[in-house]
Amino acid sequence: MTPLPPQPLSPLDGRYRPQVEALGEYLSEAGLNRARVLVEVEWILALTDRAMFGTQPLDPEHTRALRRFASEFGQEQIDELAGLEATTRHDVKAVEYLVRGELTRLGRGDLLELTHIACTSEDVNNLAYAITLRGAVRDVWMPRLLDVLAALRELATTERATPMLARTHGQPATPTTFGKEIAVFVARLERAVARVERVEYLGKFSGATGTFAAHLAADPEADWPAISREFVTSLGLTWNPLTTQIESHDGQAELFGAVAHLNRILHNLCTDVWTYISLGYLTQIPQAGATGSSTMPHKVNPIRFENAEANLELSCALLDSLAATLVTSRLQRDLTDSTTQRNVGVALGHSLLALDNLARGLGEIAVARAAMAADLEANWEVLAEAIQTVVRAEVTAGRSSIADPYALLKELTRGRRVGGAELREFVAGLDIGPAAKERLLALTPAGYTGLADALVDALPPRD
Repeated sequence: MTPLPPQPLSPLDGRYRPQVEALGEYLSEAGLNRARVLVEVEWILALTDRAMFGTQPLDPEHTRALRRFASEFGQEQIDELAGLEATTRHDVKAVEYLVRGELTRLGRGDLLELTHIACTSEDVNNLAYAITLRGAVRDVWMPRLLDVLAALRELATTERATPMLARTHGQPATPTTFGKEIAVFVARLERAVARVERVEYLGKFSGATGTFAAHLAADPEADWPAISREFVTSLGLTWNPLTTQIESHDGQAELFGAVAHLNRILHNLCTDVWTYISLGYLTQIPQAGATGSSTMPHKVNPIRFENAEANLELSCALLDSLAATLVTSRLQRDLTDSTTQRNVGVALGHSLLALDNLARGLGEIAVARAAMAADLEANWEVLAEAIQTVVRAEVTAGRSSIADPYALLKELTRGRRVGGAELREFVAGLDIGPAAKERLLALTPAGYTGLADALVDALPPRD
C-alpha cells in the first residue's frame, strides 16, 4: 500500500476546517505564540514607561515598531520561532529570543536583558492563554452562538400562537404552542450566555512561585504588586494576586463549565427538534443536490441536528476533562496543565462546529402547522384535565355534587381515544353550572393552550 502524504488527524483540521478555522486565529500554536510575543513586548514597554532599572521611555517610533511586531506576527515569525525552538527545546524561551532579535534589529540592544526579566514562563503563558481564550470566545464562538439564539428567538415569536400537542413521557399531554416550547430554550440559553459572559479572565505576573522574589531582589523599592496589577489589567484581564508559579485556572474551569452547560442545553434542543421532525411537526427543506440515503432516494435526514448533537457531546467530554484537570497542580507547579490547555481549541472547536450545524439546520426546517393541527384533532382526550379541573372547582363552589371528578374522567379517557362528539356529549350531561358547561363545550384541543402565547413575552430582551 502506498503511504499517504501527511494528513490532518483531527476532522476539525480536515473535513470541518472551513467551519472552525476562525478559532485558529486564537487557539492554535501560532495564535498562542502571537499572544506570548504581545505579553513580552508589553512588559518591556511597561518597564521602560516607568523608567525601571535605569531605562527611559521608548521613543514613539520604537514603541510603534515593537507593537507592530506583535500585531503583525505571521508566517515569517512562525518559521523563525520553529528554528529557535529546535535549539532551545523550550517554547517560551524561543519567544524571548525572537523578541530579543527584534530589539537588535531596531538598534535597541541596550534593552535585551529587559526581555523576560523577572518572569517565569508561566507569567507569559497564563496571560497569553487568557488573551487567546477571551478572543476565541468573544470574537468567534459567542457571535455564532448569538446567531443561533437570534434564529430561535425569531422562531419562538413567529410560532408563539401555533398550537401543538405536548408530549410528556412521550404520550399526548396538555397542548402548548410551538413558539412557547422554543421560547423555553431561548430563556435557558440566555441564562447560560449570561453565565459565560460573567466569567473573569484571570492573570498573574508574580514570578517563579508567585512571591515577587526576583523582582524584589532586582529593585527593592518598587511596588511590584501594583506594577503587576497595572500590567495585567492593561491587557484587559483580571489580576490574581495570590498564586503559586501558575495562575490557578479556576476562572478557566468556570468558563469551561459554563460552556459545557450551554452545550447541554443545545443538545436538548437538538434531540427535541429531531423528535419533532420524526413526529412530522417539522418538515425539512430539501437542499439541491443533497442525498439523504445511498439506497433510499426519498430520505431527507436530520443530519444537521445529529451532527450538532454528536459534536456537543465531544465538546462537553473535553470541557469536563479540562475543568477537572486544570484546577489541580502539585504543590507550586507541575506541567499537566501545559498539555491539557493545548486542547482548548479542540473543545471549543467541536462546540463551534455544532453551532454551525444548528444555524444551518434551523434554516432548513419549516413548521408543519397542518400536521400539528391534525394531531390535536385526533387527541380530544387531552381535555380530560380541563374537564376534571372545572368540575372540581364547581364542586368546591357548591354548584355540583359530583363525587371524585378525577376518577370520573379517568374512567372515560385513560388508555383510549375519545372523539370530540363523545367528549361534548359527556360534558353536556355533567351536573355543573351553565357558565362552566358553556366554557367546556366551547373548548377544543387546539384552543386549550392556556397562556402559552402570552408567555413568550416573558423572554428576557437581548440588546
